[in-house]
Amino acid sequence: METEHVVRTFVEYFESRGHRRITGSSLLSPPGDPVLFTTSGMHPLTPYLEGRPHPLGRRLVNVQRCLRTTDLDEVGDDSHLTVFEMLGTWPLGDYGSSQSLRWGHDLLVDGFGVDPGLLYATVFGGDEHAGPDTQSLRTWQELGVPVELTTEENWWSNGPTGPCGPDSEIFLWTGDNPPHSTPTRDERWVEVWNHVMMRHRRGDDGTLTPLPRPNIDTGLGLERLAAVLQGKRSVFETDLFEPWTSTVPSLWPLDEPSLRLVCDHLRSAVVVIGDGVLPSHTGRGYVLRRLVRRVLTALWRIDPSRTLGDLPEELVGHTLDHFGQSGERAGIRGVLLDEELRFARLLERGRRVLSRPRFSGPLDEDDLRHLHDTHGLPRELVLGLRAEGPGAES
Repeated sequence: METEHVVRTFVEYFESRGHRRITGSSLLSPPGDPVLFTTSGMHPLTPYLEGRPHPLGRRLVNVQRCLRTTDLDEVGDDSHLTVFEMLGTWPLGDYGSSQSLRWGHDLLVDGFGVDPGLLYATVFGGDEHAGPDTQSLRTWQELGVPVELTTEENWWSNGPTGPCGPDSEIFLWTGDNPPHSTPTRDERWVEVWNHVMMRHRRGDDGTLTPLPRPNIDTGLGLERLAAVLQGKRSVFETDLFEPWTSTVPSLWPLDEPSLRLVCDHLRSAVVVIGDGVLPSHTGRGYVLRRLVRRVLTALWRIDPSRTLGDLPEELVGHTLDHFGQSGERAGIRGVLLDEELRFARLLERGRRVLSRPRFSGPLDEDDLRHLHDTHGLPRELVLGLRAEGPGAES
């Protein structure tokens, strides 16, 4: 099942059950939001989850692009991406958790053809603040899905205060042998869908009070689901990444972890630029700058003559088309090339500064602070240059 078919099947399933599709927001969070980027499908819907009526009603479905900087160091494994998409549903004070879980199970089994024997669920088992989620537990038992009870792993909150509640996560088995163990004990159980039951509000003193209108927020990772349905070990092996993973190796031969990083970060950079962000020293622009420079570090570690000028416009266009962005391909490549030039100049200056006698020995925190404040050399750049050693290629 190709990725676009996965999206269409998901949206149409819930549209046939009274949900209205809403347009996914950009990666840029609203003005005044302390979070730099949209991190989840529910992020742009926070006012409606807090009680404001939505103009399209009480049953919503959408596809939302997201970016999480917290996963940057995980990129390169089988499932983590910087920019990814969430399929989501929101009954705003409408149906309850049992209906949400039953429809989720039905879509996975009958809509996507998942073997029900490869499913496992986790459910909140209760703690000193709230009792167990007996409704979700009973629903899974009635559906014949095995359940693991947890505490912290199945309690969702959007911060120290505000809406919160138990969640139930659905896992798919990806091992070669028949499934065994439980999701918290075997990483071959891959989480694909989370159903959050926002039933409470946590106050400043930590107490929980019932929400006047409970909501449900569900999120299903598109790329992870596509990998499972396509029988792939990694999200990078799906049709969504095929244009990147089939083109980049012919441009720049790389080992597998570096190939994944380069494909993910360049693709993510295209999406971020497509949403109107330019490289800078702070905020969103710094995240973009970091993505591009991590790519260049991986490329130049092997061959300093490599350049992002070799990146075909077709790859940029493929990504823009998939995310419904209207940016100019040449303009986005121009931003990447300009940042490449800036980084090359910074590396040259950094090597000259670090060659001074003052920095010949081990660097302490004062040295790193001085290099940053006086010469504009970020800590990670300095440490990377020192790691090159006297015989480094670059």
